[in-house]
Amino acid sequence: MTYLQQITSPTLLIDEKICRENLQRMATKAKNNSMKLVPHFKTGQSKAIGKWAKDYNVSEITVSSIKMAEYFCGDDWETIHIAFPFNPLEIKKLNELSQNQKISVQLVNSEVAKMLANQLRSPVGFFIEIDAGYGRTGVAVSDFGKIEEILRISQTSDYLQFRGFYIHAGHSYYAKDVAAIHEQNIAALNMLKNKYCTEFPDLVTRSGDTPTCSMMEDLGGIDEMGPGNFVFYDLTQAGIGSCTKADIAVALAVPVVDINPEKKTILIHGGGVHLAKDVLIEPNGEKNFGEVVFLSDDGWEIPESRSFVKSISQEHGIIQASEELLQKAQVGDLLGILPVHSCMTADCMKAYLSLDGQWIDHTEGQRF
Repeated sequence: MTYLQQITSPTLLIDEKICRENLQRMATKAKNNSMKLVPHFKTGQSKAIGKWAKDYNVSEITVSSIKMAEYFCGDDWETIHIAFPFNPLEIKKLNELSQNQKISVQLVNSEVAKMLANQLRSPVGFFIEIDAGYGRTGVAVSDFGKIEEILRISQTSDYLQFRGFYIHAGHSYYAKDVAAIHEQNIAALNMLKNKYCTEFPDLVTRSGDTPTCSMMEDLGGIDEMGPGNFVFYDLTQAGIGSCTKADIAVALAVPVVDINPEKKTILIHGGGVHLAKDVLIEPNGEKNFGEVVFLSDDGWEIPESRSFVKSISQEHGIIQASEELLQKAQVGDLLGILPVHSCMTADCMKAYLSLDGQWIDHTEGQRF
């Protein structure tokens, strides 16, 4: 039985070969820049993918929640870093996990630093998150008062241990000048390292976004890279220039349930609960929720003419179909959809089917 014969409803496919190629490429770039690759597993959220990453000398990972950290505990990771401003309501759980797993967290204020200093029962590392310039979170790079207050508080604790500075330039996903954002990251992290390395000689700097890590060859002396989306990539990253469509390692398999040749549309079982609702805008103003690929026993093929999902509701998706697709597709067929945002699609689907017919785990879903 091929993997296609197992599918009767929307199913997220993963191409292990492409995924491994993406891991290998980023590991090589890290090595060439004398950096440590610490991938962010908010994208894959899978122990199986973690095992693949270890084949490329990945020994430490980043996650986005303490729940995700708990999922990866016990898999022999050197350290699991929680890259979200730490939620003090989870200190009890952090104490449980840090007894047997080396954990680090992210701090952006003195209030949480004080709570951790007073309540930790095992060693926990921390990065100070620096605002990359788009205001989502983090300490302003020039706010030395806040930085030093957090550092002073940590020095009152036997367990709260400073690791370094972290920047995630999330606005690089939407910016026209990724290189300029990259230069700002380098300047900020190098300035902070030069300022505090005498007092903290072991501090490291880490930058975490996929566009700059994918597109820039010179990483400017930053110690560690922590991209996440690169393991799968998606249409957004292809549009930015981080990858090509051939580098996208996941596709949503969807059943064709109706075809309207006059309107040149195809109705699929695949909507917002499967793809999420991230969207790209076509040159003519139409929405694009994902692009069609042709499935085969070996994986998928990008068609010569482009077709895309132009609208979605909860379970429905409507494809604006090319003539090529209209000639090939029949009711009852399966089509593949390359996602606009693979992290969100994976989170919606909660498991993967490999091309050899094996189910692969996800933090939020089935654990095989």
